[in-house]
Amino acid sequence: MFYGAMVWDPWLIISQIVCLQCLYYLTLGIFMSVLVGARVSRLSLVYFFDFSTLTASSVTGWLAIAAFLLSSIAGSGYILYLIERAKKCLDFSATLFIIHLFICIMYGGWPSSWTWWIVNLTSLALMTFLSERLCIRRELREIPIPRHRSSKLYCYNFLSILNFLH
Repeated sequence: MFYGAMVWDPWLIISQIVCLQCLYYLTLGIFMSVLVGARVSRLSLVYFFDFSTLTASSVTGWLAIAAFLLSSIAGSGYILYLIERAKKCLDFSATLFIIHLFICIMYGGWPSSWTWWIVNLTSLALMTFLSERLCIRRELREIPIPRHRSSKLYCYNFLSILNFLH
């Protein structure tokens, strides 16, 4: 989508980061509303940005963990279509989770839960690995070159022009 020449374009990079971050949070919201929203009376931003909600001691915590992991899988698909380069997957994945860390720090303080760190580092690794895998698969596809049709069409057009001139 945003793929172009290898030129330093900060506006392109910023727009890719903003699009990726928005799509990630939109997907996380959908998964949170489906998984966690069925168990709690009121879904709020606490489930997105407070480290205490990612816990392995309750079913709601496990569902929140599942929402984060599923969102990272979806994020790898977003990277495939927004970034389109395997060598940039780690950069954009890490940027997404660093921005998420800063938002979490502003919202609820420094994450002191081991579960939060494990979930987010696992999500980062999962998103990076899957997006690189998908991008490499796309980059290594053969480019179809229709040799016979184009040459026959070219000869036919050339002969048509010659007949028209005579």
